[in-house]
Amino acid sequence: MKKLNGQAKSRKRIADHGEVFTAEREVNAMLDLVKQETERIDSRFLEPACGTGNFLTEILNRKLRIVKNRYYKNRLEYKKYVLLAITSIYGVDVLEDNILECRERLFNIFYTEYTDTYKEKPDDEYAESIKFILSRNILHGDALSMKTLDGEPIIFSEWSLVTDNMIKRRDYRFDELLEGTEEQISVFSMRWEYDDEIKAFIPAPIEEYPVMDYRRLRYAE
Repeated sequence: MKKLNGQAKSRKRIADHGEVFTAEREVNAMLDLVKQETERIDSRFLEPACGTGNFLTEILNRKLRIVKNRYYKNRLEYKKYVLLAITSIYGVDVLEDNILECRERLFNIFYTEYTDTYKEKPDDEYAESIKFILSRNILHGDALSMKTLDGEPIIFSEWSLVTDNMIKRRDYRFDELLEGTEEQISVFSMRWEYDDEIKAFIPAPIEEYPVMDYRRLRYAE
């Protein structure tokens, strides 16, 4: 599709979806407002109208620069923290082609960075795990209704590194994560639990998965 004024893909997509692109300069200026968070490897970001990923790709670039500076001398540590950085990035968009392109862009950033760092390609199992995480974190849906295009609740996965190679996955409904503090009054009638780390109530996961080696995530489903 043709760009219009360098900012949008087509007149129809503007009219139907309000689709515009944020230029790189504006992306960086906005992210610089939360610069400290963008450089925390485990700090989570959600872009509710991610498009093809202009914000998410720059966030990943910043995180991977930190990982490389700290861990490139130890490849096992480097791989673990690259994976952690990728698990922290989430996006939703109503257009499926945007989601597919966003996943591809994020994967290519990882792949290029890894190859440039070690002068060889990442092994297949590791690369497939990265793809699997992106398939769970970058989702086709409507962030306003918090549902997929089929009308089902959007489900995000939370990833937690347990040990060097082991990872824990827990799935949450997007709408429950955003219910707000007013809902905490009835916490005992809901599936909420207290999180000691953030000192707040959060929804209980709708599903928990056994701890597994992150290099075998592609076999999880």
